Amino acid sequence: MPQEISVSYQAVKSKVYKLIDAAVEGEKTDQQIRESLARWWKLIHPADRVVAQKYLLRVLEQSHISLNAMTHALFDANEANHPTATGHERLAKPEHEANSRSAAAF
Repeated sequence: MPQEISVSYQAVKSKVYKLIDAAVEGEKTDQQIRESLARWWKLIHPADRVVAQKYLLRVLEQSHISLNAMTHALFDANEANHPTATGHERLAKPEHEANSRSAAAF
């Protein structure tokens, strides 16, 4: 039986950032990322999963907000240089409220 892992906000953040980095670098596909997260989730003691889910959702939400902000900053910079640039309107504005989607799938 695999050894269970402890849960801390820093550990969750590290796991998420490693997976994001692997995706950006092309080292992992979306399917591999899902499988990796599922394996990691199974290592978390059931009593710790509520806290782990809370941390995971917080890290994912903040990552999403940050990526949206960077995307908007890029489009804003491009629009300043080229006022006729399009595509910015199609992007969602960063959300500052908690994600209401349930993570019960974990």
